[in-house]
Amino acid sequence: MARSKRSDAAVKHETRVRISGIGSYLPPRRVTNEDLSKSLDTSDEWIVSHTGICARHILADDQAPSSMAEQAARAALERAGVAPADLGLIIVATSTQDFGSFPATACLLQGRLGATEAAAFDLSAACTGFVYALEVARSMMLGGMGARPALVVGVEAMSRIVDWTDRNTCVLFGDGAGAVVLETTTEEDRGILASYLRADGTAAEELWAGGGLRYAPPKSEPRIAHMNGRLVFNFAVRAMAEVVMHFLEHLHLTPEQVAFVVPHQANVRILQAAQKRIPIPPERFIVNIADVANTSAASIPLALAALDRAGRLKPGDLVITTGFGAGLTYGGNAIRW
Repeated sequence: MARSKRSDAAVKHETRVRISGIGSYLPPRRVTNEDLSKSLDTSDEWIVSHTGICARHILADDQAPSSMAEQAARAALERAGVAPADLGLIIVATSTQDFGSFPATACLLQGRLGATEAAAFDLSAACTGFVYALEVARSMMLGGMGARPALVVGVEAMSRIVDWTDRNTCVLFGDGAGAVVLETTTEEDRGILASYLRADGTAAEELWAGGGLRYAPPKSEPRIAHMNGRLVFNFAVRAMAEVVMHFLEHLHLTPEQVAFVVPHQANVRILQAAQKRIPIPPERFIVNIADVANTSAASIPLALAALDRAGRLKPGDLVITTGFGAGLTYGGNAIRW
């Protein structure tokens, strides 16, 4: 799926898939560390020093992942100048679907948008979901579905699967959605240049959520996230660095050619440790975890949207995404903006 041994120059003039519009949505309710300290044995100082998180956004009781996805999708469609009816494909990357199994949240989103000509399905790769979905959409468009634009959304309602009495995990997560519209292009030096997707299933049970069908009959257990923090931390640092170094080597890039690295926003300590293994200046790493916390599959598109909204992304900028998640999945995308 990834162009692992071809240089950027070698793929010029080919049909590529580019991001033509990007949008995001954060629920209005903002919960600060001080708010959490009123019900948990924790403090703003402890949370910030251990995670870099100051606040997170929490969806309202009458909201659902599909409603957040709709807000982000409409913003991306408007930015791209694409009508919902023009879409040929919708992929929603999420671990927190509206329904536990089916229908897919992507189908609910398709109905809400009125995108009646679009195929729609969910993709489950946890926090790496958006990275995976971007490459799946790109491959499908280049494989014959490119006549119509595609919509890729990362959305999570993490607040609904955390134990709000566990101070070690509940402080980490927030809710939100980010979306991109994809279209084909033959423009030089533009589009998704390559993707790098990997997983280590031998450690899959180190980061998981209950409520599944592993046992017969199914065990009655809450859908709560569980994590081996130290193992996941070490894995994340290695994986995120591996992704960036892969692109530098196989796309024959120098660190100076990379405008931005947009990592999954999990923990500021993970980001700082990964930065030490990557020969790209720390100021080129986009970090917005302070106000959004870990939004899983939504974190990378939320960070991209914030970067774009601030006017910092320029045509021709090379952006590398890198992330990791339950599975344990990891990967990234190299994008010429």
